[in-house]
Amino acid sequence: MINPWTVLEASGELSPEAKHSLIHAYQERGEKAILAVEHGNVKKYRDFWVVVGRSDEYIVEEDFCTCDDFRFRGGVCWHSIAVRIAEICHLYEEFDLFYTEPPNGNDIG
Repeated sequence: MINPWTVLEASGELSPEAKHSLIHAYQERGEKAILAVEHGNVKKYRDFWVVVGRSDEYIVEEDFCTCDDFRFRGGVCWHSIAVRIAEICHLYEEFDLFYTEPPNGNDIG
């Protein structure tokens, strides 16, 4: 099997071959990660990477993610795959500030 990261790094872009390789390696997680990158849902702050999901924002730092998939299943989640893709392809929005979690709708005040 071809290493999807080798393919992606060689092209430096989300080419059809890179997408196919990522989906083959990571299946649904690969598909979700590619869509997140293509839709501009990966953000880089001074202190963290953040991936905007359907219902929340997830902090990704090195080999850690705040999503339930990572916390309960362990291993690689689609958020961390998206960050790696975005970093290699330079497809992320960068903020020159520290990340602050979005306010919770249940907060009072």
